[in-house]
Amino acid sequence: MCSMKYLVVMAFIAILASLASALFFMMRNGKNDKAKGNHMAKALAVRVGLSVVLFVCILIAWQLGYIQPTGLPASR
Repeated sequence: MCSMKYLVVMAFIAILASLASALFFMMRNGKNDKAKGNHMAKALAVRVGLSVVLFVCILIAWQLGYIQPTGLPASR
């Protein structure tokens, strides 16, 4: 259970790092705008991939019983 929390925290840190690198490439001054755009697009693609992997890992952990729902009542 505790290792799952570390996995989620590490994934969020990686997602934020990918966003920061995309911001860096977007704000960097340079003459070659196409290369800058390619680097930014790759960083954002990595962020999307990490988000999807995190979501799938959370779903698998829930199905395997590693994490439990909070017990909040569902609104009807």
